Amino acid sequence: MAVQTLDITKDHCPMTFVKAKLALAKINSGDILEVTLSGGEPLENVPKSAEEEGHVIISIEESGDNYLIKIAKK
Repeated sequence: MAVQTLDITKDHCPMTFVKAKLALAKINSGDILEVTLSGGEPLENVPKSAEEEGHVIISIEESGDNYLIKIAKK
């Protein structure tokens, strides 16, 4: 199981999930994508959209002013 990271703290919706989706497409099933993002819309939309595509949200942790979301690719 590999772990990839993605920092989208400077991006805004809808680009936040577009970038997360592209990063998920590049990893293998069962791998983990750790996404660092800001609160508000990105925090609401990225996990929801990932789950709608069948991926699993492992955790959402507050990290200073941002959040770290761990997503397991389906």
